[in-house]
Amino acid sequence: MGKRAFAVGWLALSLLLAQCVAHALDPSWQREWPRTDFSRHNVPLAEIFSGGPPKDGIPAIDKPQFVTPLAAGKWLQALEPVIALEINGDARAYPLQILMYHEIVNDSVGGQPVSVTFCPLCNASIVFDRRVAGATLDFGATGKLRKSDLVMYDRQSESWWQQFTGKGIVGRHAGATLIQVPSTVASFQDFVKAHPQGKVLSRQTGYTRDYGRNPYRGYDRVGDKPFLFHDPLDPRLPAMERVIGVARSGTVRVYPFAALAVKPVINDELGGEPIAVFALPAVLSALDAEWIRDSRRIPAAAAYSRTAGTRVLNFERRNGQIVDRETGSVWDIFGRAVAGTLKGTRLTSADSGVHFAFAWLAFHPQSEVFGRGGKPP
Repeated sequence: MGKRAFAVGWLALSLLLAQCVAHALDPSWQREWPRTDFSRHNVPLAEIFSGGPPKDGIPAIDKPQFVTPLAAGKWLQALEPVIALEINGDARAYPLQILMYHEIVNDSVGGQPVSVTFCPLCNASIVFDRRVAGATLDFGATGKLRKSDLVMYDRQSESWWQQFTGKGIVGRHAGATLIQVPSTVASFQDFVKAHPQGKVLSRQTGYTRDYGRNPYRGYDRVGDKPFLFHDPLDPRLPAMERVIGVARSGTVRVYPFAALAVKPVINDELGGEPIAVFALPAVLSALDAEWIRDSRRIPAAAAYSRTAGTRVLNFERRNGQIVDRETGSVWDIFGRAVAGTLKGTRLTSADSGVHFAFAWLAFHPQSEVFGRGGKPP
């Protein structure tokens, strides 16, 4: 073989080896996941790491049981955080003290199959419609992380899904996207006030866990670093600062809680749509003290379209309440007018949830930061 042919052959072999390394597949994955089609993936497999637990080591709740708010009040503190969800008049609360140990609840709310998910490492509480291409999927935890975020899998095809984006990343459903269902992290007492006949996820999960205890004590301290996050951190915000993200017509903007502490009601415009961000200091952090009941208070935040019918509203904080300037009606954290001329009116949800800044900016690096290159306060 001539030197030129040898050099070309060696270069080709080197490129092949480099490609194999870049898309290296841990042999144990194939043994643990024989039904997963690893030849189909839209993210580098090298970005996916073991978070410690094995497949289903963090067990999803597949047959959720519910209790009345009165019964839940015996073990759930008034300011403890819950994921509040309402579909077709069916209102349910999923306490983070339970989601902390299960991360996924497969449920049906108002006749709609959903998966209620929580990734403590990203502080990401997201609800998805679990129907894909006419099939209803059931989700579990792979035990893997990508960008410090939960990687889920569906039991029907064992495809892997990114919890933060709802996108299929490995397997048959790589490239598919789950539809996000609007939900709000609020205090238990705010949920009960809005939905006195609502249902609360029971501690009777079929598993023995130390519900109410936070195994991630002190994790949300601003200035600390996220767990198993290997990307460069976006310097625009502290990694562990909470932000609420909003996307409209191709424009993405995050509102840091530091800005909301100064201005708890923000009237803004995004992608040509008038929006409002509400923040009420009325919920406990799930990731602060060893026991959630002892944690510090943080804002409960949500964003909505400011359009109500044919009218665009402007909001402000007045005497501890959120009111619109046009009618003086009072609004709650769920975007409902609870008093005044517009009582009974409900705003359309505009946010994509409250998350840690590092996670949002890792998955949405093009985001504007409100007050820091985005629209100023």
